[in-house]
Amino acid sequence: MRKTRMIIACLLVSISTATLAADNDNRQILTLSGAQRSHVLEEMRALLSGTRDILAALATDDMASVSRYARPLGSGMAHKAEDHLKSVLPREFMQLGMSLHQDFDQIAADAESKKDSKLTLRQLSDAMAKCIACHDAYQIQTTSLPSPVQAKETLINSANEMKHEAHGTQ
Repeated sequence: MRKTRMIIACLLVSISTATLAADNDNRQILTLSGAQRSHVLEEMRALLSGTRDILAALATDDMASVSRYARPLGSGMAHKAEDHLKSVLPREFMQLGMSLHQDFDQIAADAESKKDSKLTLRQLSDAMAKCIACHDAYQIQTTSLPSPVQAKETLINSANEMKHEAHGTQ
């Protein structure tokens, strides 16, 4: 019984901490299915990986590789299976994403034509500012996961039921 109380107390503290953190998070919640969430996160990882590759190419002043790495992150990437997301994501989110993809189109074109690594770094910095703005504005949750508040309420109800059972009351 003492061990059970300790476990419940630890869980409640953990959930309370998560709830407080969630309460201070003013970002808009985007509720997506598991598949939709996976698609968005996969795209974000590709953008991050591509940005790393662009930076590595810039370090060696290899502008042909900069263009080669930037091109797949452009508008072509945005049109891959995006239709199923348009109905669930806010218009502003979609516009920010399209703007980011257009930035990568421009980085690729300028890397080929202007071959100016400082320009590319400025463009990449501007693109990353859009990533930061998006992450500052939105958070993704899946429809299958309970919110921290729901999880806390479930734990409290379970703890109260166990308490009543231990005392023989209902």
